Amino acid sequence: MQSIMQTQNATATHPHADTPGDDAVRINQSTLIALNRDARQLPLKSASIRAQFNGQYLSSFKGRGMEFDEARPYQPGDDIRAMDWRVTARTGKAHSKVFREERERPVLLWVDYRQPMFFGTQQHFKSVLAAKIAALLAWSTAHHGDRLGGLIFSSQADSNAHIELRPSRGKSASLHFIKQLAQHPAWNTQNNTSEAIAAENEPLSHASSATQSLSRLQRVSKPGSLIFLISDFRNMDDKAWSGLTQLGRHSDVVLISIHDPLESQLPPAGIYKISDGAREINLNTYNKRQRQQYHQRYEMQQSQLQSRCRKQGMQYINVSTADDYLYVLQQGLGLASGTKRKK
Repeated sequence: MQSIMQTQNATATHPHADTPGDDAVRINQSTLIALNRDARQLPLKSASIRAQFNGQYLSSFKGRGMEFDEARPYQPGDDIRAMDWRVTARTGKAHSKVFREERERPVLLWVDYRQPMFFGTQQHFKSVLAAKIAALLAWSTAHHGDRLGGLIFSSQADSNAHIELRPSRGKSASLHFIKQLAQHPAWNTQNNTSEAIAAENEPLSHASSATQSLSRLQRVSKPGSLIFLISDFRNMDDKAWSGLTQLGRHSDVVLISIHDPLESQLPPAGIYKISDGAREINLNTYNKRQRQQYHQRYEMQQSQLQSRCRKQGMQYINVSTADDYLYVLQQGLGLASGTKRKK
């Protein structure tokens, strides 16, 4: 549900916003632009960033493209597949091609704006946090001269709800991506409660929309890309996971799993009202066993997600809407210098 938790006798409240001008339930473009400064604390090209991709560093991604550097005389031990037959024929002497790692790599962001992401009880909605994380990564990409692209998608059947951005370089690419994050039609749907409820029953299910967008992402990506998937990873069917596996075979994939504290643990014993503005239910948390089982289910789901990532050689970062998300990203990517920001 698109809900804000509140006690039975309390007035309705919004999650606390951590940035002036950010209303916590809808992201402002100015907020995302202001994250340019924080993004310098997330240097994706730093040799100190340990990605845990089979113990490698982010500076040497698997499958990263190689470009021709020069031809030199053949030396014993050279791979026969690297022979430069054209130079060999011209000179009459065996020559080998020497390659070097491409100095740039595409960075792709896959951002989930499906209806379940518009939920939050602390700080902000999951969708707002997803936009902030995507903006940080977009700015970091620009700072290091890499090309930025990706997909922003929702459960809506409207073609405008699936935005595809081909990789391009520079500050303008980051600003364009940020504009799409802030002006995506999913925000307008969530502001209209009746439309949000109708969206839950759209023919394009949550699972199928994820599958379709991952299929489109495969067409955009090229071997050696760095791909960040930002979602709560709920309602992912086997086809969606198959798409993730395909991406991971030729690119480095980082899953950033977003959750709200209420999704991981029920509040203390009591009765709480949960509302999306049109519907309201009472949440009874007096049963201790139910609270324990609820938390155990969440832990099991996260364990399974982490296990999937480990088996596929993907990086996994779990972040809560109540967390200092920049610090969590720094730690998840192995930045030793990562320190929590003061509130």
